[in-house]
Amino acid sequence: MRDRSSRPVVKKIKPGISVAAAAPQRATPYLRPLLQFAAAHVPAQKHKETPLYILCTAGMRLLPERQQAAILEDLVRNVPLEFDFLFSKSHAEVISGKQEGVYAWIGINFVLGRFDHEDEEDAVVAVALGNQGESLVRKRTVGILDMGGASLQIAYEVPDSGAFSSPQQEEAAKSLLAEFNLGCDVQHAGHVYRVYVNTFLGFGGNFARQRYEELVLNQTHVYNRLHSQQTGLSPEMPFLDPCLPVGLEDTVARGGQTLYVRGRGDWPACAELLQPLLDGSNSSQASLLGAYKAPIDFDNSEFYGFSEFFYCTEDVLRLGGQYSAPTFTSAAQEYCSQRWEVLTQRFRGGLYSSHADQHRLKYQCFKSAWMYQVLHQGFRFPLDYPSLRTAQLVYDREVQWTLGAILYKTRFLPLRDLRPESIRQAHTSWLRLSFVYNHYLFFACILVVVLAIVLYLLRLRRIHRRQLRAAQLSLPWLDKVVVPPGQGNGP
Repeated sequence: MRDRSSRPVVKKIKPGISVAAAAPQRATPYLRPLLQFAAAHVPAQKHKETPLYILCTAGMRLLPERQQAAILEDLVRNVPLEFDFLFSKSHAEVISGKQEGVYAWIGINFVLGRFDHEDEEDAVVAVALGNQGESLVRKRTVGILDMGGASLQIAYEVPDSGAFSSPQQEEAAKSLLAEFNLGCDVQHAGHVYRVYVNTFLGFGGNFARQRYEELVLNQTHVYNRLHSQQTGLSPEMPFLDPCLPVGLEDTVARGGQTLYVRGRGDWPACAELLQPLLDGSNSSQASLLGAYKAPIDFDNSEFYGFSEFFYCTEDVLRLGGQYSAPTFTSAAQEYCSQRWEVLTQRFRGGLYSSHADQHRLKYQCFKSAWMYQVLHQGFRFPLDYPSLRTAQLVYDREVQWTLGAILYKTRFLPLRDLRPESIRQAHTSWLRLSFVYNHYLFFACILVVVLAIVLYLLRLRRIHRRQLRAAQLSLPWLDKVVVPPGQGNGP
């Protein structure tokens, strides 16, 4: 929907419904502004047939199940008392990270028109359907990469079911592969998709920095103990951090320890130092290197990178859009090698994106190296991969998982709602066309009648002339007219 100014009808509130954890009765009042906004834009007579879904994500997943259930129960009980939307207990749930990834994947591919199989397009893929060896050629979908502050996510279609090297790998694949049908009914096998989705907690940009600082602290402690030095324990002898711009001074505090650091802006050394973090630092973090990943056909695939992938390439380096590893590497190295004073001067001069701030300037060197390692070492993207775009908007639209969620949840509704409408439209169209055709027929009939009358009159005129000519030929002796007496003009 769009308003009268052609702006999307969207409303967002923060920080999230999990704030009602300690007081579940606050859940409905928290959502009330959103529901009132929706009620104001959906026609009142349509409320009873408009489905409402309340889907909760990461914030709710972190709560104990008891608190999750209490919040959902409050919503199911109280929302119908205030709003007439089509809402039931099954419409309120806490979704998994896998579901969230699938919904995000559906959203981006819907906006890009990749589910429309009628239009011909060069970029196609052969998809294996079922276990009978059947295959279908259809539009190639795009994969997504999304890096937030805390987590990293990847989702992409797996056209070939393939074989597994071990039972353990097959078991891991079952938990990471989602197969679903986006057709209007279950018989539409052409709209069956098999998508690999994985979320890596602790691999987001900010959490990765925290893990890196812990790694540096431990390494510095070991180094000092082995070499009897005091590196990083005072401002006069700081730890020279390759992941910070040259000359930037900072402190890191962990567990009662304070580490003094000074940037030295060595991007290649930074990237090398980050490589161990791809394995994860504890049992709660899956290894990015060791995790099962469905095969990617890098010769026939396409990916979009969102969130940190876009910020890291665009906000400072101004390289958002088509990704090129050599260009990105060169720009990142040049940025890291600059002195902190020069970078802050450029920032004040407005040379960077309006979204860039001091935090971005400070950690751009680190985050660019981390993004590079995640992409090329963690996910094994080739350095010459040509089909990755980093983006924030697609066709000037902010694509979020919520779009994919509503598409998935309502994928069967057209059977119920749109068929009667299409019949009515077809009937109305037929009546309209019949009226037009009757108009033409009426004028055609009038034209035929007029032509018939004209032809009939012309025929009568020809007959009359023929009769006069015949009469003149049959009376040749008649050469004058006799006027009876009393009817002339004279005696």
